[in-house]
Amino acid sequence: MPAHALHFDGYEGEPLRIPPMPERTPQALRLAIQEHTPQLLPDFEAHWKRVIGDAFSITPVPAFMRLWWTQYAIARNPVLDSHLRDLEARAAKSEDPEESTRLLEEYSRLRHEAADRKPGE
Repeated sequence: MPAHALHFDGYEGEPLRIPPMPERTPQALRLAIQEHTPQLLPDFEAHWKRVIGDAFSITPVPAFMRLWWTQYAIARNPVLDSHLRDLEARAAKSEDPEESTRLLEEYSRLRHEAADRKPGE
């Protein structure tokens, strides 16, 4: 899976090399996590074993995939990951309800954008 360069406002230096999103299957997502964001792998596998591993139904798979698709889309991009953590921390510390709301709306918008990434993007 080749990486592609993306440019971000406020990021100085060489463009980040962000791996593309994998095919939208549990196996492809697991392999992408293993290769590009190995820090997520223990939680991914533990979650899989807990909610899918012993299930006799595939009903929980779409929700599992949506969660981990989003997690991977964020974690593969250190600038986005850092920005989301900053938004969350600033919202938690803010004493201004309007500022907290604005920060959390931005956080939510960016997570939704990450969740909507297509394979290859």
